[in-house]
Amino acid sequence: MSFDPVAAARTFHEAINALDFTTIDAFFAEDAVYGSVKVGQLSGKAEIMAAFRRYFDTYPDQVAVDELTEAVSPMAARAVWRLKATHAQTGEPLVRFGEETITFNDKGQIISVDVTDYKV
Repeated sequence: MSFDPVAAARTFHEAINALDFTTIDAFFAEDAVYGSVKVGQLSGKAEIMAAFRRYFDTYPDQVAVDELTEAVSPMAARAVWRLKATHAQTGEPLVRFGEETITFNDKGQIISVDVTDYKV
């Protein structure tokens, strides 16, 4: 059975929407990298997971929807998404649109996420 990066990306995003940090953590390889204008360049699972937890402490009600998820290689998928959230302390709404490319290793773990915001 071959690896399906689209199915893996969808499962990863489902875990994020459910705030399932155990599953999110299991997705990342120890040496993964994550790049986003919102969080900067992160290196390693521990740093990535700390950023995820900080983000969801700030925006605990985030609702994200993938508009498109497609394979870009046998081990990578691109997801085009939109999200809405509310800042937990200020009540300020957050609306973002963007895309990300998620690359997996041969174990099905994420080795890189490259996020591009269309609107910040």
